[in-house]
Amino acid sequence: MSEKQTDRKPLTGGMIIYRRLLKYAFPYWKMFLASILAMIAYASLGPAFAKLIQPLIDGSFIENDPEILRQAPFILLGLSLARGIAGFAGDYCSGWVGRRVIADLRRDLFDQFLNLPCTYYDHASSGQLLAKLLYNTEQVANSLTKGVVAVFKDGLTIVGLTLLMVYENALLSLVFMVVGPVLGISIRQVSKRFRKISMRIQESMGNVGHVAQEVIDAQRIVKVFNGKGYETQKFARENERNQRRQMKLIVTDAAAGALIQLIYISGFAAILYVVSLDSVRHTITPGSLIAFIAAMAMMLSPIKRATQVVNIMQKGIAAGDSIFELLDKAREHDGGTQVLDAVKGHIEYKSVSLAYREGGDYALNNVDLTLMPGETIALVGQSGSGKTSLIRLLPRLYEPTRGEIRLDGRDIREFTLESLRRHIAYVGQEVTLFNDTVANNIAYGSRESVSPEEIRQAAGTAHALDFIEGLPQGFETVVGQQGIVLSGGQRQRIAIARAVLKNAPILILDEATSALDAESERHVQEALEVLMKGRTTLVIAHRLSTIQNADRIYVMRDGRIIESGTHEQLLRGKSYYAELHRLQFEHKAIRPISQVHAMP
Repeated sequence: MSEKQTDRKPLTGGMIIYRRLLKYAFPYWKMFLASILAMIAYASLGPAFAKLIQPLIDGSFIENDPEILRQAPFILLGLSLARGIAGFAGDYCSGWVGRRVIADLRRDLFDQFLNLPCTYYDHASSGQLLAKLLYNTEQVANSLTKGVVAVFKDGLTIVGLTLLMVYENALLSLVFMVVGPVLGISIRQVSKRFRKISMRIQESMGNVGHVAQEVIDAQRIVKVFNGKGYETQKFARENERNQRRQMKLIVTDAAAGALIQLIYISGFAAILYVVSLDSVRHTITPGSLIAFIAAMAMMLSPIKRATQVVNIMQKGIAAGDSIFELLDKAREHDGGTQVLDAVKGHIEYKSVSLAYREGGDYALNNVDLTLMPGETIALVGQSGSGKTSLIRLLPRLYEPTRGEIRLDGRDIREFTLESLRRHIAYVGQEVTLFNDTVANNIAYGSRESVSPEEIRQAAGTAHALDFIEGLPQGFETVVGQQGIVLSGGQRQRIAIARAVLKNAPILILDEATSALDAESERHVQEALEVLMKGRTTLVIAHRLSTIQNADRIYVMRDGRIIESGTHEQLLRGKSYYAELHRLQFEHKAIRPISQVHAMP
């Protein structure tokens, strides 16, 4: 991925994004206001330190008044204490608001993850999505807290010190203010570059996370296929690209700080030159001059921090742009208004076509199919024939490009997604288990409404009870990510137990036994037979031996149904199904012979 390819233009202007970000802080306006007021107090006390110098010098050394010297330590300690309390209050309140904003942003992002359509995830990078959730939200919160606080703290400090300088000597202040426009132009140019680099860094962080996540998820494949070298190089490229972009940000920050300091010192030098003129030197007392110089010196730090504030703000705006781009993505279309309460299981596909992208090839083309309540139908065909696409449409994971699907005589788009999916159970080839207990995996989606005894009964029906009770903590055993501590057959039976517990009238089985050995397949097949009783079932299978008892078999090729019938009907004559059956069973018959010849 090149630098040019990853450079995404901002969607909207910085102020528009920032106003939208501020809405996340608005519910906590009381703490936010407390933070701002504390920063105002903090900033107002800065000029007080500089002003203290003028009476200290003039009163003590010019007017010889020792009382001022005796009062000065107590005034100084009081100002320091007050400024310290104000600074702590401001930082605490802003930090509290920042963490709440992060929590709320992550809540909204996670909610969006749950509701984005499958078509989005078909092309999205999980690393990029996680970077938005973990990294970008932190940048946004920093811009809302550290950025805003710095604007008030340093901005008001600069204003206060400037007013003090004007009060002490208007002429010298005018000389110093010449550098103001130059500073403003410099900061504006730096701001643009900060935002551009920050957007690239955020995308690069997503790429680094994506590569790392792939290696973690596929670590067995990486080991078996000796892919460590390749993955190391791939990660090194992304890591190095991220490092280069970070260095660009560091260089920009450092150069901007040096430039602003040079501009500021130039103004300082100009003032010293003007003070050296006899016509000016006689108009200012030593105390006022030292107070003026002290105010200028105190102004240097907040001015230098201005570039850091710009950096923080632009990082937040770039991160907010990325986050809002995701939050503004269209969610799953859920236009149904009817709640589906009872289901008989009469399913009809009517002239259904599906293209996964506009203008793309059709994965399904004018498919008609009917299931009667309690019927089991099987879908067979070569890979890419459209079987999986067909079943994805029933729970509305995807929407048909043309045609309609009817359930008990009504278009499924009339029903809410939640109520429709409540009546559909699914068992696939690739079982999804969460890093949780066995019990919670079985009861996934209904944990609060089922009892331990119901979970146990579901496990027994799925032929999973024996091995579950043999686990170290039984039903409370944590199965690890994707059920890593379990065998393939055990994971499959937990998935079946989940479907049993859901007790949905419609069942989808997608290659549920294709990846199992003979012994595991026997247990799983027995569990599936129990599960299928009394349910309208759609089965996808490559092993034709597992679907011989289906009420009807549909044979698919190139997104179309080319023939249908019972197992016996399709075997008669020269059907495509008969050819598939012959090839599969001949292969099974030949394989043991080849294995015998291969033996020493």
